[in-house]
Amino acid sequence: MSQIVGLLLAAGRGARFGSDKRLHPLADGTPMAVAAARNLRPACDRLIAVLRPGSEILAGLLAAEGCETVICAEADSGMGHTLAAGVRVSPEALGWVVALADMPFITPDSHQAVAASLRAGASLAACIFDGRRGHPVGFAARHYAELAALTGDHGGKIILERHRQLLVLCPVDDPGVLRDIDRIKDLPPGRGHLAMPLLTRWPLERCGPACLAAPQQKT
Repeated sequence: MSQIVGLLLAAGRGARFGSDKRLHPLADGTPMAVAAARNLRPACDRLIAVLRPGSEILAGLLAAEGCETVICAEADSGMGHTLAAGVRVSPEALGWVVALADMPFITPDSHQAVAASLRAGASLAACIFDGRRGHPVGFAARHYAELAALTGDHGGKIILERHRQLLVLCPVDDPGVLRDIDRIKDLPPGRGHLAMPLLTRWPLERCGPACLAAPQQKT
């Protein structure tokens, strides 16, 4: 049976944030990328996170959330490589709901809206809030070849522009679909300045031995 696959792109460096924002704790101590994965998971039959090399701790935390991990060796060359890596390990998918690890405030309902649109036959789908297109973005299986061939920094945007007449917009009441976290100041008040370091607030035993082991690479 074909599945809707959630792809969490979590391979960026986040240089403007000043530290590894994927592991930055939100107000409740949950690492940013883990929060994004939790919100995406209910909408999908399978969840895959694409990480850069050296992401062992994050891979373990995500594994504890039921998330598979793929290492993209070319992650520093741009988001196109990252997205392509996730698509290539799930060629049997009915479609992909693509979300970003630095957008942890998208609600599960918004992810569900895009997934439901793909299941209903949409070729391309995306959330829209306040007249602006946001994330996540959905791609049906017909776009596999284009997605798998992506390189550079363009990501899926180039496919959306090429086939804009196919895009189904999913209205949502969710400002999180527009809110990416590039800097600590982008976090809501009280969420960007926790005094306790991440691994004190989120101990390794929460995810077990996987946090200490290198993630399994898929090719």
